[in-house]
This record gives sequence, structure tokens and C-alpha cells, in this order.
Amino acid sequence: MPSHSHHPAHRSAPASLPRRAVLRAALLLAAAALSGCQSFSTNSAQLRVIDASPDAGVVDAYQNSSALAYNLAYGTMTSTIPMSPGVYNLAAVKAGTRQALVSTTDTLVAGKQYTEIIGSGLANLQQSLFLDQSTPAPAGQIAVRVIDEATRSGAVDVYLVPIAPLSGKFVSTPPLVVNLGFGSSSGYLTVLAGTYAIEVVPTGTTLASSTVTLLSGAQVSYASGAVRTIVLIDQQASASQHAALTPGVQAIVADDADAQ
Repeated sequence: MPSHSHHPAHRSAPASLPRRAVLRAALLLAAAALSGCQSFSTNSAQLRVIDASPDAGVVDAYQNSSALAYNLAYGTMTSTIPMSPGVYNLAAVKAGTRQALVSTTDTLVAGKQYTEIIGSGLANLQQSLFLDQSTPAPAGQIAVRVIDEATRSGAVDVYLVPIAPLSGKFVSTPPLVVNLGFGSSSGYLTVLAGTYAIEVVPTGTTLASSTVTLLSGAQVSYASGAVRTIVLIDQQASASQHAALTPGVQAIVADDADAQ
């Protein structure tokens, strides 16, 4: 099996964590990720890891006997990590130990980019590898993939709701993805570049201004050529809430590619 001598990747952290060190690490990660996107090597594979398990705790990610990332927390992801092409044992272990929680054997191909997701609950932990689109979307369009890793919400419909440029109001639109179940991927879908809000509802629910949603995201501008992966995960309950009573979802949005 191939060996790999890089340093373990840093992890990104939710913006809500009020620590200067986390903010500094996130900024460094963003710079590293941008640099990686601009210098994608066709001689290596690229891999990032996302922790989507709501109760697995903090984990370390390994390839064979080498660490890819330390202290990966729920809802965070690594930067894109260059890997020698080949067959790997990819594993998530309890942070600070070598106690394997889940592992898979996967083949990484030169010139390809992958996302590994650690998902489901600890009792049935799963690890899934997805092939990313590493080339920009056609001019004037964006490409979006939705992966459902939310364990409590059931099947969902996902909307990208555009914003009217003059009024600033939401525009009625059909769902981007219908009846997406846990562990499923929509594949990449193309839409016009623009400003959108991510809205998630139980499947079959009509989206209207009065609809109670599982997620109502902020307005985000997507430039021509952008390629994004949206990973839906369970909304974390507050200290006063029980997890089973909080079926909402949150979204991790990962950059796959941008126009040069």
C-alpha cells in the first residue's frame, strides 16, 4: 500500500465558536484550501474529510498508519489533502487514541478529488467516499450536489431559493432535490449563477413564506463556474433541548471548484 508523508491537515470549525485560535485556524484553512484549488495536481489524488456523526465525539482521521487530521469535531471538515494514488485503509479513530471507530478500504485515483464523510450515529457509524467534481461549471452556471447525512429529519426536499434583484424578495421556485433520504447524494445539478438561500423541508411539503422549515439558510452569492457540495447534518440541540426533539438540519457547504 502507498505511504504518505504529509503533515496532518488542520480542521475548519463552526463560525459560532468564539475563540481567537479557532478563527485563526479557520482563516489559515481557507487560505490553504484556496491555494490547493488553484494548484490541483494531476499526479496526485485529493481528499477531504467531513465529520457528520452527531454522537461519535471528536475523532482523528487516518490513512493506513499515518494521520490525516487530528481533533475533527462534529460539523467540521479538513482542507483538501494531496494523496499519492493507490489503495488506502481510511479510518476514523477516537481522538488521541488508535481505537478505530470505523474504517474502509478505498482506491484514490490520480487527478481525482474526493470527499470522505464520517456519518450516522456511533452505534452504526459509517464512512462513505464520494467523487467530487473538480472542474468548474459551465459559464453562467453553478453546479450543486446535496448529500443527506441528517439522521433525524427523514426524507427531505431541498430548495435553492433565488432572490429577486430589485425587490430583494424570495422568488417562487421548484425544489432542486426531491425525496432525498439519509446517506443519499443528489449528484451534481446545474443552475444559473446568482444569489440563493438553501431551504430544506420534509419531503412533499410546499415551500411558502409561512412554511416551517428544517433549515432556512442565509443568502449566498455563487459566482459563475462555482461547484459546491452541501452536506445536511443534524441541527445540534441547545443545552435546554433534547436532541430527539430537534429534527432541524444544518448545512456544511464545501467548495469543490471555481472558475479560474
